[in-house]
Amino acid sequence: MKKIAYLLSLMMLFTAFAPAFAADNKEKEKLELTAEEKERLSEIENRVDEIKAMDFGDMSKAEKKGIKKELKELNKEAKQLSGGVYISVGAIILILILILIFA
Repeated sequence: MKKIAYLLSLMMLFTAFAPAFAADNKEKEKLELTAEEKERLSEIENRVDEIKAMDFGDMSKAEKKGIKKELKELNKEAKQLSGGVYISVGAIILILILILIFA
């Protein structure tokens, strides 16, 4: 019975990740950033450093909220420029189920 459970879970694992490997990902081809993108990333890094150096104790609640919103937008923009690795919710659930089965 355990062999069947292991086999089925292994098959589910392979079918869950097979579309990710088979997909034609054009983002991986774009490894080199353009000069504009590099410049924008450096601007984002400089702004984040400025925000880290700020003293938040003297700020009002609205100012803190505005800075938090700005940081979120900068983070989104930086992720779009540099790319990233994303795992779907279904894959995470499958991994957790497999961990529970084998533990």
